[in-house]
Amino acid sequence: MFASTGITKSALKAQGRKVFRHDGKQVLLIASGGQIFAIANRCPHEGYPLSEGTEGPDCVLTCNWHNWKFDLKTGAALVGRDPVRRYAVELRAGEIFIDLAEPPAEAQREHALKALSEAIRYNDRSWMARETARLERAGFDGKLAVTHALTDRNDRFEYGMTHAHAAAADWLALAERAPSEGERLTALLEPIGHVAWDTLGARRYPYADGEHTWDADAFGEAIENEREADAVALLRGALANGVARDDVLKALGRAALAHYADFGHSAIYVLKSGQLIERLGPEAAEPVLLSLVRSLVAATREERVPEFRGYGKALGAWDAKGDAAVRADDFVGLSIDGALKRTLASSGRPVREIYDALLGAAAWNLLHFDTEVDAATGNAIADNVSWLDFTHALTFANAVRHICSSQPELWPRALLQMALFVGRNKSYVQAQQDVGRWAVDDTGQFIKAEMATLFDHGIVEPIIACHRIKMLFALEDEIAAAPDAPWFAMMSAAMKRWLQTPQKRHHGLRLARQAQDFVAREG
Repeated sequence: MFASTGITKSALKAQGRKVFRHDGKQVLLIASGGQIFAIANRCPHEGYPLSEGTEGPDCVLTCNWHNWKFDLKTGAALVGRDPVRRYAVELRAGEIFIDLAEPPAEAQREHALKALSEAIRYNDRSWMARETARLERAGFDGKLAVTHALTDRNDRFEYGMTHAHAAAADWLALAERAPSEGERLTALLEPIGHVAWDTLGARRYPYADGEHTWDADAFGEAIENEREADAVALLRGALANGVARDDVLKALGRAALAHYADFGHSAIYVLKSGQLIERLGPEAAEPVLLSLVRSLVAATREERVPEFRGYGKALGAWDAKGDAAVRADDFVGLSIDGALKRTLASSGRPVREIYDALLGAAAWNLLHFDTEVDAATGNAIADNVSWLDFTHALTFANAVRHICSSQPELWPRALLQMALFVGRNKSYVQAQQDVGRWAVDDTGQFIKAEMATLFDHGIVEPIIACHRIKMLFALEDEIAAAPDAPWFAMMSAAMKRWLQTPQKRHHGLRLARQAQDFVAREG
């Protein structure tokens, strides 16, 4: 669609440059090196007018605000990252016409995704936002940018899945609730930015090629014995041959709960992987599940650490079927071994009763976390405990409830691992503090209000913002499943305290002292 600019070649040559405006567009016409160029007048960096730029040799135009330089012949950024858009030019009887037609949608898609890869590589949030907005302007769902980010950077995650993947499902759910297109784009950008943050400067760690016929038992055995290549090949076989996703996720859930794996992250990741694929579509299945498999293979098995070794013995004794009624108060103040024994004492009780008691105790711990522990600078490394050591008890519980709903034989593992969460935090609470001021009158309204803050949270570290959204969605989900649960008020108050208490995120002095102590003890 060529449009007349009303500007003649001779007039442009006389002035050097002119701005043509049409339907909200600003196009800069420049006569340079015997040629006529038409480019977008807004610098792709921050939108300043290129008409105020400086022209140099070889048809190079410099934006004077931040020194970005563009080759007028190609539009490429010679200094800077984002190219400037060029428009085709025709001369008709000495008058300049330019082609204002948008490129085909598929071409726009390809260009935006290619540029998005570069934006992620540089961890440039503004650029990520522009390319995602361009995708949506071209008629594509911005969720495509999330899928692209996960796929493009998938082999940059050395140990597989991180919170970037796990929180993505919740950010997408928040996007569906967004009151405006601006908030929706904000929510979509969160997981993209988190992927960029987690892979900044990372080299590639390719996944093995090949496929094996799906065998759930062989898959579990490969993960158990840390044979990533075999587990990946079995997963690829499942995806290639249409094995039901639920069957694959069940196998992954069994693998996640085979151990007290990675401080409970493995179970959380299984739940969130299924939700993420559900929201992004089947094209996201391979990158998401590959990263999940890698994380399961690499996961720590914390029940092998001395303080958690009672777990295996307790699991072996589960069938004794203790029948003592249980509630949250029974777990408060118990050590790891004490929490395991108390859980065993009620192993014959209804699962929901034990679950509610353990979740209530986890809520009490979160509400009574001693923030002086987090602020201290003389801690031993083993005592580097923060809010996140407490919040995972809820997200883990939420995950295992879903996993065990289709595989009830996993409940003994799940409940005993919940007991480990409760017992491990015993030493880091302050029971005597006044917590009454954190009471929540209307939990539904509280969650809604806190969710709204996530659209403009102002938190630099993605790991902190993602825990906020994961916790809020977990609480909402748990309350929906059991609106009369006995831990309801306690967990709501604990969540309020956590969300509204400033957190110390940089421990420079503690880090230095621990390093000195470590080095002094070497050898």
